[in-house]
Amino acid sequence: MPILAAFMVPHPPMIVPKIGRGSEEQVRETITSYEKVADEIAALKPDTIIITSPHATSYADYFHISPGYHARGNFGRFGVPNVSFDEAYDASLREQISSIAEEEGFPAGIEGERDAALDHGTMVPLWFIRQKYSSGKILRIGLSGLSLTEHYRLGEIIRKAVDASGRRVVFVASGDLSHKLQEYGPYGFSPEGPVYDERIMDVCGRGSFGELFDFGESFCDKAAECGHRSFVIMAGAFDGEAVRATAYSHQDVTGVGYGICSFYPEGTDERRHFRKEWLEQKEKELSERAEKSDVYVRLARRSLESYILRREVIRIPEDLPAELTDRKAGAFVSIHKEGQLRGCIGTILPTEDSLAKEIIQNAISASTRDPRFEPIRPEELRLLEINVDVLSTPEEIDSPEELDVKRYGVIVSCGARRGLLLPDLDGVDTVEDQIAIARKKGGIGPKEKVKLQRFEVIRHI
Repeated sequence: MPILAAFMVPHPPMIVPKIGRGSEEQVRETITSYEKVADEIAALKPDTIIITSPHATSYADYFHISPGYHARGNFGRFGVPNVSFDEAYDASLREQISSIAEEEGFPAGIEGERDAALDHGTMVPLWFIRQKYSSGKILRIGLSGLSLTEHYRLGEIIRKAVDASGRRVVFVASGDLSHKLQEYGPYGFSPEGPVYDERIMDVCGRGSFGELFDFGESFCDKAAECGHRSFVIMAGAFDGEAVRATAYSHQDVTGVGYGICSFYPEGTDERRHFRKEWLEQKEKELSERAEKSDVYVRLARRSLESYILRREVIRIPEDLPAELTDRKAGAFVSIHKEGQLRGCIGTILPTEDSLAKEIIQNAISASTRDPRFEPIRPEELRLLEINVDVLSTPEEIDSPEELDVKRYGVIVSCGARRGLLLPDLDGVDTVEDQIAIARKKGGIGPKEKVKLQRFEVIRHI
């Protein structure tokens, strides 16, 4: 049986009257829409309510599904411990989801529970639902740091499990919108905030789920959104399905965006396989880009592909220009996949007898030895974007005023500890941010005295 319906909802604790103590009235429109959602769920009489929450256990490279048979939680963190929940988990459906994920080699399951108590991203929707519908078990699923297409794929896996189970299931995608909508709000204002809210309400109001992939990582970070990945998982659960989408309300009076929409399936639609479509388009774009890339990037790609596919380190090609074979320099190889960093390793000063060898070795290291990531798998090669940065010799500087985030990279040193950040990185807009990130990378505290160096790069794409 297909998923009966899905709902996009926010989770501000203050919307619960015993927490808000009257302040919730400023979002009355949101409350009214939430009550409508609860009425619709009660009318559907689901066996199971799946809730994806940004505040459940989450990992950078794994989707956590809460284990066990029961879960409890309360709003004690918000001063109201007597508003509590005791929920039963649908262990059978969870097992089906986990089994399909394992069969497909997908990183999702019950490992790594950090906090068994229900989180507020789960409890706020349940507070409204349980006013109208007391039956039905739940499943709680966290988000991850993986790409949007992987979140969508999790939705597809959930859909397969639901279809096989015969359960009557409702999907609740919990997530606030931007947290930076008003200067007076708790998180201040960012120009990206209102833009995000307008775009997401338009996209979800039309049910145009393919457009969810067009929200870049940097844009979402600057908007300080909360629920985008939650919404993408929900969208994946309707892959290949026509939906009737309705936007109920949007409010930003607290400085945080609260949007509510509903989605009802209306039969098969082969035009709506959005992940497959997006990946095909991305592969085409990357193939065209690879054909236009310069000799530095082609060398890096050839090196990492040879090593990943055959564990072979390539010889220096005979047709390389002298600037690669007769010159020594430090170089970084950066790898991105679907807009996210997938590996970056480099050398500040040359360690090989030619720049070509430097690039060959650093491409291998960036793709297989970056400690922040699992080694790149062969099936990922077609989706990789590769850059090569060739560094000038670093020079010491006396003050941050001698830095420019667009022109210079920075090296921050404190004794043997050292952190480096390349210039002109997406999302790094100020010298203060640049130095802070370099400190963190080097394990250097914010108040420790440091030596600063700067360097320039020639970026090859």
